[in-house]
Parts: sequence; C-alpha cells; structure tokens
Amino acid sequence: MRKSMSPNQDTRHSIPRNDLRLQPGPGQLASQAVGRWALRIAAWGALAFLMVPILVVIPLSFNAEPFFSFTPGMLRLETGAYSTKWYNAVFESNIWLMAIRNSLVIGLSSTAIATVLGTVAALGLSSPDMPWRRPITALLLAPMIVPLIIVAAGMFFFFTRFNLVATFPGVIIAHAVLGVPFVVLTVTATLSGFDRSLYHAGLNLGASPVRAFIDVVVPVIRPGVISGALLAFVTSFDEVVLVLFLAGPEQTTIPRRMFSGLREQINPSILAVATLLILMSICLLLVLELLRRRSERIRAGK
Repeated sequence: MRKSMSPNQDTRHSIPRNDLRLQPGPGQLASQAVGRWALRIAAWGALAFLMVPILVVIPLSFNAEPFFSFTPGMLRLETGAYSTKWYNAVFESNIWLMAIRNSLVIGLSSTAIATVLGTVAALGLSSPDMPWRRPITALLLAPMIVPLIIVAAGMFFFFTRFNLVATFPGVIIAHAVLGVPFVVLTVTATLSGFDRSLYHAGLNLGASPVRAFIDVVVPVIRPGVISGALLAFVTSFDEVVLVLFLAGPEQTTIPRRMFSGLREQINPSILAVATLLILMSICLLLVLELLRRRSERIRAGK
C-alpha cells in the first residue's frame, strides 16, 4: 500500500537553502571584473605618480655632465654618457664626509635615547592602572601632530636658555623628541594583545621581575622596539627643519648640506647622495616588513 503524502507537506523544504540563493548573472560578473581591474589600474597609476619623480633621480646621478637633466647621450644609452664621478666626489669631499659623520652620530645617538624613553613610556601606558593615560599619550605624540616649524621655533627659544643651540647635545635631544612617538606607537601596538598574566606567572614561578621581563615581555616587544628604532633613525637622518634652527656649522648634516647645495651651488653630487638615501630607505622598509611579519607570527603563536 502506497504511503500517502500529507497535504501540508511541501516538497520545496527538501531543497538546500544554498540552491535558493540568487547567483550573480553574467552582466554582474563582468561589471565586478571591470571594477577590480579599474581599481588595480588606479592603484598602480597612483604608485607610479608618487614613485617616478623619486626613481628618476637614480639614473640622473650617473650623468657624466654637470646637468640635472637627461643628456642626448644618456637617452641613446651611450656608455660615455654615464659616470660614477659624482659618487667619487661625495666620498672625496671633506664637507660631505663631515655631513655623513654628523648624520650618523646624531641619528644613532638620538635613536638610542628615543628607543629607551619610548619603550619605557609604552610599557607604562599599556598598563590599565596607569592614570592620565590619554593626556600623556597625546603629549608624547604631539611632535607628530604639531607643525614641525612650530616645534623647531619653540625648541630654539627654549634651548637658548640652556646654551644648547649650535651644539651636538641640543640637536640630539631635539631629534630624540621627534623619534619618541614612533617608538611609543610601535611598542604599544605589539603590546595590544599581550597577556599580562604570563608575566605574573613568571613571577609566581620564582623569577625576579627583571628576569621575567627579559624572558616574557622582551620577546613580544622586540619587533616593535626595532621597528620604532628604525623609524626614529630615519626621521633623524632625514630631518632638516630642526637642523636649520638648532645646528651650527659644526653640526651640518646630510639634509642641511643638500639644502645648502640647492640654494648656493647646484652640484650633481646632491643626486648621488639622494640615490644613496633612497637605497637606504628601501633597505629599511624591507627590514620593517620582515619585522611586521615576525610580529604577526608571534601574535598568532606560531
């Protein structure tokens, strides 16, 4: 005897819900593909618009003639139209060598100060028991927000009272102030997902506070500390406004030397120095990307 179907039973209930969803038609798929390609073209166009004026400096630095433009020989790719004499001129010039030495001394010194102060500040600000967290954070990040010309003018009048203008300590302190916000941001970002119970667990197991900090906290914040230090160094190495206000002839750095060269005596050696700075920046960006990936692996627990 056949089993009769209930009149209230609907055979459509046996159809999976996924099959009932509307699928995009051919026209919608085509419009989505066009949109993706348009977005890619716009992104690559914006990147080329930003990068081409920078990258064009590199071939110009090998110009055999003292010009800031491509010569007919360079356009024809003639061997004699290219030369490395401007690089030789940089490393044979006492003025450029002094500027390089000053930039390294000021950059490394200010980076060390900014890294220590920024790391300590980030550790304190990441604590939930820290009072006045937001006002202190805003104060530490102020050098990134306030126009640099105002910061430089304020430091000039303030440092004059302590005879720090036209001195290495004054320039180093000023550059360290600019580098602290970068360290605070990067270290705070690495501590955002840190479980503080791990640190207290180390203390409960008998480790001293210093030992627990080195074994538990330092591996977590190390990528952020290194990233912040690199950003602080780049900021100091490329800074020219503070140097114009606070530095004297003995504290001339690479950016100030380039600025003076463009105003007083145009020399293609500036293009050679600019190329070296571009290559250094690319290397630092690659290091920062590797540190970012390492930080993500640490957060994921891999």
